[in-house]
Amino acid sequence: MITEQETHPLDDLLRVDRIPHIWCPTCGLGIVLNSFLTAVRESGIPREDIVVVSGIGCTGRAAGYVNLDSFHTTHGRALPFATGLKLGNPRLKVVVISGDGDLVAIGGNHLIHTARRNMDMTVVCVNNFNYAMTGGQFGPTTPKGARLTTAPYGSYEHPFNIPFLVDSCGATYVARWTVLHIRQLTESIKEALVHPGFSFIEVISPCPTVYGRRNQLGSGLDIVKYYRDNSIVRNDIDTRECEIEYQGKIIVGRFVQKRKPTYLETMNEYLRQSVGEGFVPYQGPMDDGD
Repeated sequence: MITEQETHPLDDLLRVDRIPHIWCPTCGLGIVLNSFLTAVRESGIPREDIVVVSGIGCTGRAAGYVNLDSFHTTHGRALPFATGLKLGNPRLKVVVISGDGDLVAIGGNHLIHTARRNMDMTVVCVNNFNYAMTGGQFGPTTPKGARLTTAPYGSYEHPFNIPFLVDSCGATYVARWTVLHIRQLTESIKEALVHPGFSFIEVISPCPTVYGRRNQLGSGLDIVKYYRDNSIVRNDIDTRECEIEYQGKIIVGRFVQKRKPTYLETMNEYLRQSVGEGFVPYQGPMDDGD
């Protein structure tokens, strides 16, 4: 008897041999991955020109599920690794997909300097407000009052406003969406993929197993319903106005989109002026046969 095998429209961009994935039921990471792969397909960028880098954590698993060149790096080191890839082969479109713990906590120092340099890469930062994979410790994005394993009475630290952080450091494209905003998130990733410079997209995503359970917020579906009722789209606002408070309103939108020289453009121009017209910018590895 011949049985029909089920397929997914994005199967060619997925490592289907790695499926089923490890993500919890009603977690938002599958939506983020779907939006990213849809954006890759619709961007028209050749798949051989895209590289995905991730660090450690739930979101970091994304690099292992994409059927693209990808690297799963050590905790907090996704951005310097991605920087090395970009400098080694400037033709590549380098994308970092990782979580708030990896990018903003452990890798926070790398984040501010990558933004400052306006490195030409796209960062998708999934923010679920905690270190979920290691048991649910509170982190630098945990809203005040939220309970987690290391904050049983509620966190009392002031959290980072990530869009303001990267904007103030020099990012030239900054957006925030929730996993409810699938169409806007996909369009935003498409914009970021073709944006010259450091593009950063924060995605607010439910963590029903840890953050949701500790704070009695219900399932991932309940949390997404909360996003529906409490998200406010405000494009082009001052990023200082998009702080996140515990169970408060969530400001989303495309906050920053501007053009300024990337790191490589600045370096090449500086060396051209210093060395003279004989300076030859590095173009990347030569093709076979050259």
